[in-house]
Amino acid sequence: MSDGVRLNTLYVLTEGAHLHRDHLCLIVEVERERKLSVPIHHVSSVALFGSVMASPGAMELCADAGVALTFLSTTGRLVARVDAPGSGNVLLRREQHRQADQPAACAKLAKQFVAGKVRNARQVIQRAARESDGAEDAARLDAASHRLARTLGALEPATDCDVIRGHEGDAARAYFDVFSAMVRQGRETFAMQQRNRRPPLDPVNALLSFVYALLLHDCVAALTAVGLDPSVGFLHEDRPGRPSLALDLMEEFRPLTADRLVLSLINRKQVEAGGFVKRDGGAVEMSDATRRAVVEAYQARKQEEVTHPALEQTVRVAELPFLQARLLARCLRGDLPAYPPCVLK
Repeated sequence: MSDGVRLNTLYVLTEGAHLHRDHLCLIVEVERERKLSVPIHHVSSVALFGSVMASPGAMELCADAGVALTFLSTTGRLVARVDAPGSGNVLLRREQHRQADQPAACAKLAKQFVAGKVRNARQVIQRAARESDGAEDAARLDAASHRLARTLGALEPATDCDVIRGHEGDAARAYFDVFSAMVRQGRETFAMQQRNRRPPLDPVNALLSFVYALLLHDCVAALTAVGLDPSVGFLHEDRPGRPSLALDLMEEFRPLTADRLVLSLINRKQVEAGGFVKRDGGAVEMSDATRRAVVEAYQARKQEEVTHPALEQTVRVAELPFLQARLLARCLRGDLPAYPPCVLK
């Protein structure tokens, strides 16, 4: 690709680490010992987890370079985001805000986001059914695949956002009802009865929530890079502090990027039962070592190459949110008749 999209994200997960500036470089120190030095032009975004401090100089350098700087909790919950003053394309954002106030325009885009998510979820299920070792699991997965196909059919004529959200909820329930059937290793540890969060109550939900947070960070960075407002969405309703458009954009990537990664980590035994801690009240958290393993696997997944279905070009997985954000911007401008979600074969 020649469009200059920068793919590198700097993740800082060590408790007590300090991010500061040295000329045009970002420096990571732990207990006053330099651990890493990265030129700012090698970084597309920065994600700080837990008790990690960032100096005013580091924040200024990121803002000047247009690098998204995000603060997250140790479990991946979005805490705060630093944007450059005046970032974004004001004309594009005004058009985004206008269309977000039009129910028909919202429904048209919301339907595409949900359709992309359901199609990708169905592909994950079909792939797991082909690889399944048990007839019972394969039958459950086939039934769920047919249920998602019916959801896609019901979604097609929908013109109301609440109806579209209802179909999305039905599809999500069908999908997560059979998620454990896609787990081929360590089911005694990695069984999941239902999707839960805030806090996650089992290791699978802890993994999913964390990887979703990484994906959300990337979607916020992608939307900001093309000049859109991550906070004003179409499928997800406005709420203070919620990056609604980033949540819209990430829907199609949840099964495509996050869920497939979590299943691979479990089925390839890259995460173990001992890598999770159960807190008082039932919350399950990952150990530092497990978090690092997940981040490394996520970064490796982002470097894999795929063929973009609309552009028919070979790109890295890391570029997909940026490319989809650009397609969304073109749709909002009227250059495209409809937003094409990213559905990989």
